[in-house]
Amino acid sequence: MAQRRAPLGDRARYWFDSTLARGASAIVGWMALLCLAVVVPASAVVVWTDPDAPQSLPGRLAAVWHLTGETLRLGGATGAPLRVTMSVLLALVALLYVSTLVGLITTALTERLTALRRGRSTVLEHGHVVVLGWSEQVFTVVSELVAANANQRRAAVAVLADRDKTAMEEALSTKVGPVGRTRLICRSGPTTDPAVLTLTSPATAGVVLVLPRDEPDADAEVVKTLLALRAALPGEGAHPPVVAAVRDDRYRLAASLAAGPGGVVLESDTVTARLIVQAARRPGLSLVHQELLDFAGDEFYLVAEPTLTGRPFGDALLSYPTSSVVGIVRGDTPLLNPPPQTPLAEDDLLVVISRDDDTVWPADCADSVDKAAMASGPVTPARPERVLMLGWNRRAPLMVDQLRRRARPGSAVDVVSDGGEATVREVNEADAHHGTDLTLTLYPGDVTRPETLRGLDVHSYDSVIVLGQDPAPGQPPDEPDNRTLVTLLLLRRLEEASGRELPVVTELVDDRNRALAPLGPGADVIISGKLIGLLMAQISQNRHLAAVFEELFSADGTGIRLRPAGDYVLPGCETTFATVVAAARQRDECAIGYRSHDDASTSPGYGVRINPSKAGRRRWTADDEVIVVGRD
Repeated sequence: MAQRRAPLGDRARYWFDSTLARGASAIVGWMALLCLAVVVPASAVVVWTDPDAPQSLPGRLAAVWHLTGETLRLGGATGAPLRVTMSVLLALVALLYVSTLVGLITTALTERLTALRRGRSTVLEHGHVVVLGWSEQVFTVVSELVAANANQRRAAVAVLADRDKTAMEEALSTKVGPVGRTRLICRSGPTTDPAVLTLTSPATAGVVLVLPRDEPDADAEVVKTLLALRAALPGEGAHPPVVAAVRDDRYRLAASLAAGPGGVVLESDTVTARLIVQAARRPGLSLVHQELLDFAGDEFYLVAEPTLTGRPFGDALLSYPTSSVVGIVRGDTPLLNPPPQTPLAEDDLLVVISRDDDTVWPADCADSVDKAAMASGPVTPARPERVLMLGWNRRAPLMVDQLRRRARPGSAVDVVSDGGEATVREVNEADAHHGTDLTLTLYPGDVTRPETLRGLDVHSYDSVIVLGQDPAPGQPPDEPDNRTLVTLLLLRRLEEASGRELPVVTELVDDRNRALAPLGPGADVIISGKLIGLLMAQISQNRHLAAVFEELFSADGTGIRLRPAGDYVLPGCETTFATVVAAARQRDECAIGYRSHDDASTSPGYGVRINPSKAGRRRWTADDEVIVVGRD
C-alpha cells in the first residue's frame, strides 16, 4: 500500500525548519535572500517610475543595482566586474565589523544589566547597615532603621539574601513604604559564602544584622553565616559590631563564639516567652513594650551628666523635665532601678527614656512635686494567679518556666491542647521542674472546637494565653495563625455571651494577621518576629542597650510593671507627673509613664503615655495605672 505523502505546505515548512537548524550561516543566507526579494523589486519600481532614469535597459539595471547597494550598504559601485566585486567585499567587511561591534556592545550591556538585576555588584558605602538573611523580621528591621535614620543626610541599608534582587526590592517597597533619605540596596546571593558577603562591604559597615530564616534549620544557618562573615572580614583592624538572633538556646553559645567578642546574640524564643508572660501578668504591658521598642516615639538613650557626679541616683529622677531616668550603666554593667541612695560615679552613664538624644537636658523638677497628693498607704498586695494556656508549642515550656520563677503560692497553669504524646511528655517534663508554688495541669482537647471552650470556666482565670502550634515541615511559617484566629473568634463569642471581657494574650507569627484577630484594638498581641526585629534595630543603634534589654525582660530582674495609680497618688487629685515620680522613688521604683483608663479605647496609644512632661498635670483616678521600672 502506497504511503500517503504529507501536504506540500507541511513539507515546505519542514524543509525550512531543517535549514534553520543548520546554524547561523543558514539564518544569514535566508535573511540575505529575504532582503534581496524585497529590495530588488522595490528598487526596480523606483527606477522605472523615475522620469530622469536612463532610457536604456543596461542603464536602468545599473541604476537598480546602485539603489540596491545603497539600501543594503553594499557599495553600489558600477563598472568592471572586479571593481563591483571589490566594492561588495569592502561593504561586507564594513558590515561585518559594525555588526560585530554592535553585537559586542549589546552583549556587554546585557550582561551588565543582568548582573545589576541579580545584585552582584559591590556596595561602596561607609557606616552603612548590613542585613544578612530574609524573613518576616526584615520588614520590621528596615522600617525601624529608616525611622532611626530620618535625621541623617547619608544613610544606607544593604540587604543580602538568597532571593531575587527585584523581588526583594518590590517586597520592601510594598511593606516598608517611602524610605526618605535612606538608600535601600539589595544584593542577591547565599549569606554563607564569604565571597558573596563581600558584596555588601561588611568591613566598612557600621553594624551587621543576621536574621534567622523561617525554617527549622535557621539557627544552624545563622551560625554558618556568622562564620562566613568572620572569614570575609580582614584579619586586622576594627570590625563592625554584629547583632544576630537564634531561636533555640542550644545554638546561642555557638552563635556568640562565631559573632566574636563584640557580637550580640538574641534568643528569640526566650525573649518572646518572657514578654508573653509579662503581658499575661499585667494586661496592657505589650503596648508599653511597643512604645519603647520602636523609633516612632520615645526610646532608650545612654547619656553622661557630669553635674550629677557624686549625687544620689534618686536626685537624677527629678533632674530631667522631658526625660525619664531608669538606671545607670557602670562600665559594661547596667544597673536598672538601683537604690535611690546609690552615688553616681564620674564615668557612669544614665539610662534615660526620651523623644530623641537632643531632648535630654537637665533641669530641677523638685518644685513640681506636690507632697500632699502622694499616697502613703501600703502597696496593693499580690495574690495567686491562675493562667489558662490554650495550645502548646516549642515556646510553651519556656513560658511555664517564666511563670514558675515568680509564682506565688497557690498559683496554677492549666493547659488545653490536642498535641498528642509529645505535648504530654513536654508538659510532664515542665511539671517536674516547676516547684511547689505552681500547679501545672494538662487537659486534652481541641481549642478550635466550641465545645472544648464551653467546657472551661474561662472567666475564672486571671489571664488566657492563646498559642499556635509549631508549623509542620512543608507548611507556611504563618500556618499556626490560622488556628489561633479560630480560637480567638470562639473566645470573642464567649465574651459577647457573658458581657465580660477576657484578659487574652495572643501570640501571632505574621503581623498582617493582627488586623484579622477578633480582639479589641488595645489587646495584648505579641508578634514574635516583629518584637525581635524591633530589639535588633534598637541594639544596632547602640549595642550597649543589649544588656539593658536583657535585664529589663528577664524573669528575675528589674522589669516594666503596671501598678495601680492609687499606690502613688490620691485618687481624684489633680497633680503633676513629677509627684508620681517622687512617690515611686519612695517605693524604690522609677516611674516612666501611665495608662489612662478613660482614654484606653479612644486615644491612639490606647491610654498609654510614655515619658510625659514632669510639669504636666492631670486628674488621677483609681482605675489609672502607673508604668514603673521595678521589681515584683
